[in-house]
Amino acid sequence: MADTIDVNGKQIAVDEEGYLANLNDWEPGVAEVMSKQDNIDLTDEHWDIIKFLREYYEEYQIAPAVRVLTKAVGKKMGKDKGNSKYLYSLFPYGPAKQACRFAGLPKPTGCV
Repeated sequence: MADTIDVNGKQIAVDEEGYLANLNDWEPGVAEVMSKQDNIDLTDEHWDIIKFLREYYEEYQIAPAVRVLTKAVGKKMGKDKGNSKYLYSLFPYGPAKQACRFAGLPKPTGCV
């Protein structure tokens, strides 16, 4: 994977796994570019989770692992969305790992 991604003509640095090198570089275009790399068309459901993750990170300064994410989403958005089946349907490469990358967050703790 490249060490930069092109977002609206701007080169943004990423690490070897594709996570943003600088969290302040995030903008919605980052998620668009990363989702295209993963062959995912972002829907409102994806954006709900991405926005949720960004708010969560702002509050707790940590990217949640999958179990924590599932529980927190369930609390805020309801049981129909707070389950791994729903989250994996949106982010097949791992809801915590992939969604955090799209959201411009660091790799979640406990993710391999």
